[in-house]
Amino acid sequence: MSNTSNPALRCLPSIPHPPRRACGHLHTNRAFTCRCGQPVFFRNSVCLACSAPLGYDPERGLLISLNPLPDRAADMALWQSAESTPHEGRYARCRNLNSAAACNWLIPLGDAASPEQDLCLCCRLTRRLPDLSIDSNAVWWGRIEIAKRRMLSSMLGMHLPVVPLADDPQQGLAFDLLTSTDGTPIVTGHENGVITLDAEEADDPTRELRRTQLLEPYRTLLGHMRHEVGHYYWHRLVEHTEWLTAFRNEFGDEREDYSAALQRHYSQGPCADWSLRHVSAYASCHPWEDWAETWANYLHMTDTLDTAQSFGLDGERLELTYEPFTAEAFGDAGPDSTEFARLLNQWMQLTGVLNELSRSMGVPDFYPFVLSAPAVRKLHLVHRIIEAAEARWNASEGYMA
Repeated sequence: MSNTSNPALRCLPSIPHPPRRACGHLHTNRAFTCRCGQPVFFRNSVCLACSAPLGYDPERGLLISLNPLPDRAADMALWQSAESTPHEGRYARCRNLNSAAACNWLIPLGDAASPEQDLCLCCRLTRRLPDLSIDSNAVWWGRIEIAKRRMLSSMLGMHLPVVPLADDPQQGLAFDLLTSTDGTPIVTGHENGVITLDAEEADDPTRELRRTQLLEPYRTLLGHMRHEVGHYYWHRLVEHTEWLTAFRNEFGDEREDYSAALQRHYSQGPCADWSLRHVSAYASCHPWEDWAETWANYLHMTDTLDTAQSFGLDGERLELTYEPFTAEAFGDAGPDSTEFARLLNQWMQLTGVLNELSRSMGVPDFYPFVLSAPAVRKLHLVHRIIEAAEARWNASEGYMA
């Protein structure tokens, strides 16, 4: 569901972002090591080998071991990196560490004596919660926050603007995690910077039932969030910008009646030839949904490739032969066409092998999508828009120019 408002584009300060890494397209590192030398993972808040406390620094994109500091800020303990070459910054831990969200993100203090907030950036984006006195709601909240932290770390690695709605009521982002109290369905969607998510989507049987009923090949919490945040970034990066014409050329005219398009899709189903132009059946119902589905697939692709490369798995080295995409497939789309073709071909090789591995375990395909030439051109446009946003990132000032 898309936002129907049209706020003017503004670029306001957010937090500093990790630097772009030298190894190709890698935006977000996923491989980490504790101070004891054992591997630790993005979700971890403690090393299972040596019991060292761990925390994720969103400014540097690193999961780090921590040492406690003797001083405190108000009633909060302060921490310092225990890296072999210590980072001089100090941190507070997110208040949600010991909640059902089990948040392992840190609050970098910089030169401040104490944090202005006791929640990390990711948790500050959550505006409304279901009744946590209900055990299932607390479990669902924890699962949703795991997915949100994963998504947000990728967005920060891409230097996309991330500002809580509480800090910027016009251009900020917020999440409302809701459950129905009177039987009225919660509609997942985006409007005016607020992403509403039916928390029951975190219940695996419920989500799988909905996936089957809607004939969807893929339905996950992470997928929902990536889709809805795509609507948000359409307003931030496309609407009222020089990209709008290119968007309409590839995706169509978003001024088409959105409500009528959705009603037609749900009553009549997708057009018979949707797979020739779109990444999914749902993408065919309206240009806004086409963009959001394409955006989500771009995040699927880049985060999975980041993870694979972080652990030394390179799609180009896999033994799988197929007809690769070339830069000519994207038309006259600028000097980055060759780079994107390489990225896309790595993805095609990697998913081909991962789909076979999934079949060897008797589970659904890892990536159940087929990319047509028009869908690939749309992915390339998303890539170009994100790259342009990153190029506008001012590292010294901490915001988009």
